[in-house]
Amino acid sequence: MTILSAEGLAKQYGVRPLFRDLSFGIRKGERLGIIGVNGSGKSSLLRILAGIEQPDAGRIVIANGVRVAYLPQTPTLPASASVLEAVFSDTSPLTSLLRHYEQLSAALAAHPGDQQLLAQLSALTPRMDALGAWEAEAAARSTISELGLASQMHSPVETLSVGQRKRVAMAQILVERPDLLILDEPTNHIDTATISWLEEYLARTPTALILVTHDRYFLDRLTGRMLELDRSRVTLYQGNYEQFLEQKAERLVQEAATEEARRNLLRRELAWLRRGARARTTKQKAHVERVQTLMEQRPEAAQGSVSIDMAQGRRLGKRVIELKGISKRYAQQPLISNLSFEVHPGDRIGIIGPNGSGKTTLLNLLSQRIHPDQGELIIGATVQIAYYDQEAMGLDEQLRVVDYIRAAAEQIRGREGALVAATSMLERFLFNAEQQWALIATLSGGERRRLYLLRLLIEAPNLLILDEPTNDLDIQTLSVLEEYLDEFQGAVIAVSHDRYFLDRIAQRSFVFEGEGRVVEYPGGYSSYTARQAADLEQRAAERREPARPRAGPQAGSGAVVAPSPTTTTRPLSYKERRELTELEERIPQLEAERDQVATALSSAGADYQRVATLSQQLAQSEAAIEAAFTRWAELSERT
Repeated sequence: MTILSAEGLAKQYGVRPLFRDLSFGIRKGERLGIIGVNGSGKSSLLRILAGIEQPDAGRIVIANGVRVAYLPQTPTLPASASVLEAVFSDTSPLTSLLRHYEQLSAALAAHPGDQQLLAQLSALTPRMDALGAWEAEAAARSTISELGLASQMHSPVETLSVGQRKRVAMAQILVERPDLLILDEPTNHIDTATISWLEEYLARTPTALILVTHDRYFLDRLTGRMLELDRSRVTLYQGNYEQFLEQKAERLVQEAATEEARRNLLRRELAWLRRGARARTTKQKAHVERVQTLMEQRPEAAQGSVSIDMAQGRRLGKRVIELKGISKRYAQQPLISNLSFEVHPGDRIGIIGPNGSGKTTLLNLLSQRIHPDQGELIIGATVQIAYYDQEAMGLDEQLRVVDYIRAAAEQIRGREGALVAATSMLERFLFNAEQQWALIATLSGGERRRLYLLRLLIEAPNLLILDEPTNDLDIQTLSVLEEYLDEFQGAVIAVSHDRYFLDRIAQRSFVFEGEGRVVEYPGGYSSYTARQAADLEQRAAERREPARPRAGPQAGSGAVVAPSPTTTTRPLSYKERRELTELEERIPQLEAERDQVATALSSAGADYQRVATLSQQLAQSEAAIEAAFTRWAELSERT
């Protein structure tokens, strides 16, 4: 059953067409991913599908009774409302009933035994039964709890962080239990744990889904069809993101071959005409018409990709940044406690943790925007920092695009040393002549982030500090940025919730575990989660192991139980001695295999499938080494 149909949609802003003659349908339970560079019209298309914006041409048809919920990139919530009121703000009968029930329950919790409140709750029971609201209420509470909002149900929305507001908006649409979810960058501003939960939730729910996201793991797991917006054209692909990459590569090869054949045929036809054959014969007229047709078939310019082609900053000395016993508190809450580590030349560091745990605070300390309460921060004399922050500080929306870049440099030194004009460098970042003279305020969110990135890289830094660099950037630009970081000669420190990005660039990760505790793990996100899983399994195994029975009389026999003698260490058996010898040989082999995988991962480039496979292999290698070391230590203590 088709629940939504798009028929002949077209949209244009100014002289720039976003898409035209776009038609497709969404069936019940189907998952569609939408992909394209920033400014190609992805968010505009979602707003049209959700009925928020009207197309220039075409129409949207939604089947009777189908409920559609839309999550924009930046949700708008009533500032004066509480989280509870915002979550249950939908006007449907079921949601209105749940909102009334939750309000009465909260009031009764504050005034236990209030007979009037008890009577009102009792009066709701038949209506809850009639609408089947008890199951919906349990699901809503579970959703709110999983999104980390249970303790903030009565907090005003205006007091929440950007990430918390995004979770409130997400709870709002999930509680509605719609037939079709339209999500615009749902992973922006939320932490990796919430992203993993949302991915699992959407994977098991039967709701149909239309999705725009830069999170390649999220996109790969949840979608069964891809729609690409490219040069105002629309192409549909069957399969998930990985299959889309394969099919697009085949299509581009076929397009190139078709264009080569067209050019060869055109060259032959023109050569025939130039030989001066009689002009008025029927055959001659056919050749002229064929040449005209071939010239009209000239393909549109290929969609460009960002080119990060700038000179590297000066070389780093031996000292980059050193932290000695750094601590920072806000409102008496410890965010960072006694943290010490050193950043080395060439380091690639990922920072992971929940929203509000202190990740951005650490970056602000490293960039000296704020100062620690305790400890010492030492920055090397050769360090030139570029801080790509979430708020894009310094991005004046009233400036023209070209003036913003020219304020940093009229001429920019390229990778090969040649000077490049600011306008030419903007073209390499996909800002055409028209956009260069437009106000920054007219750009899409992703285009602004791309412009901000260019401005920072112009400064030729040798230490890049990136705070959520994947927010609002399209996948194509992210792939180019990842390749640039592969070749970047300086150090990189990145806070990100994008699991693929962390797996792709991080050599070691610092994880915020709460109460100011920050723990270092080798590798990226997958290595960290594999370690977590291994630790949980080990603790579970220890809990399952039965306690050893004590020797001697049993309690309750009337005999006096003597104190237990000191436990003696049981010597190794022949089998255990052989196992210890094998482990001592095996551990270096495992470490060598891990290093090979890590090297392959760092050189995998933009090969999505290879990065995902190698990240999983690296996580498995780390877990195997950890298990082998644990067993070796256990046996060694008994030798």
